[in-house]
Amino acid sequence: MMDACPTKSSDLTKTEEAELESIKKHKKELLEDIQKLKDEIAEVFAEIDKFQQSQTSKLAQRDKDLSIGRKKFNMDPTKGIQYLTEHMVLSYDVQEIAKFLHKGEGLNKTAIGDYLGQRDPLNLQVLQAFVQCHQFANLNLVQALRQFLWSFRLPGEAQKIDRMMEAFANWYCQCNPGVFQSTDTCYILSFSVIMLNTSLHNPNVKDKPPFERFVSMNRGINDGGDLHEGLLRDLFDSIKNEPFSIPEDDGNDLTHTFFNPSREGWLLKLGGRVKTWKRRWFILTDNCLYYFEYTTDKEPLGIIPLENLSIRKADDPKKPNCFELFNANCQGQKIKACKMDGDGKVVEGKHQSYKISAGTPEERDLWIDAIRTSITQDPFFDLVSARKKKIASKK
Repeated sequence: MMDACPTKSSDLTKTEEAELESIKKHKKELLEDIQKLKDEIAEVFAEIDKFQQSQTSKLAQRDKDLSIGRKKFNMDPTKGIQYLTEHMVLSYDVQEIAKFLHKGEGLNKTAIGDYLGQRDPLNLQVLQAFVQCHQFANLNLVQALRQFLWSFRLPGEAQKIDRMMEAFANWYCQCNPGVFQSTDTCYILSFSVIMLNTSLHNPNVKDKPPFERFVSMNRGINDGGDLHEGLLRDLFDSIKNEPFSIPEDDGNDLTHTFFNPSREGWLLKLGGRVKTWKRRWFILTDNCLYYFEYTTDKEPLGIIPLENLSIRKADDPKKPNCFELFNANCQGQKIKACKMDGDGKVVEGKHQSYKISAGTPEERDLWIDAIRTSITQDPFFDLVSARKKKIASKK
């Protein structure tokens, strides 16, 4: 009879129970680790979500600041750039500001020109950087001018024009060494091309200059020598065949297409037949004063040719800061001007004089000076004349 082995059987059961407990414990620890890992992953996703929301919020705020900054720039360029830098949409780096202006999205072309033409040190540095955003290498002068004048609206003040065209001439000559003897040559010829564009394509200019006159007006500008007629012929034909394309403003404030305005702004005009004051947007250019109902209008309500007119300060019991346009030689006669009537037809104006009111005495005086300058001289001619004298003095 064989003996039973209960002790051994009991020991195996305890071992199995111990292993089972160990497995359960390990499983529990593993589940705890998995849960801990899930919690950590959830925390990470929550942080990512929080970060994304923060970034979205920052981008939304930046877009809002950019939109506000553009509007401020279009109203006052200096304040607009100040707002954009203070709100960190732009840095204070002149290259970044210049690229922002060169890209020009949503910016008023006239405001860009006004900012670039100012003589403050920052503006001068931005102007240099802005000009260098253009690639002029292997372009003839007309091609380079087309590119340059498309990126902003050339202001009307002679000093601003001088600074901007000086910067253009310097950069063009750096990009195209050997084309001209000096930057003065490039400067003068650039103005000649701009004036040629006006003479050939402005309907108010009846005497269209022939090529020979263009050659004559540019004699001796290449450090005392003459430019090759083939070069001048290429420039002349290019402008004759295709006038400069002047950009419309992207800022939705000034979409008129008048080139080189000497001055523009809101003024009050006294009616001719009906003596009421109406707010109008005025543009001074090409020796004419144009006025519009809105800045976005492409056709003027009226045109006042300034030829043979005079200007003076005027008093009015109802409006301050007035000035008056009048014909000193033919007092009592209607001024030869035109306007749009209620049916959209162009009719002759009814004014023996034009009385206009500005917002401040300073603004009135600026308009008087600008109109008086427009009547008596062209700033382009003055700038070219001064540069020609500079070349002549070097001989």
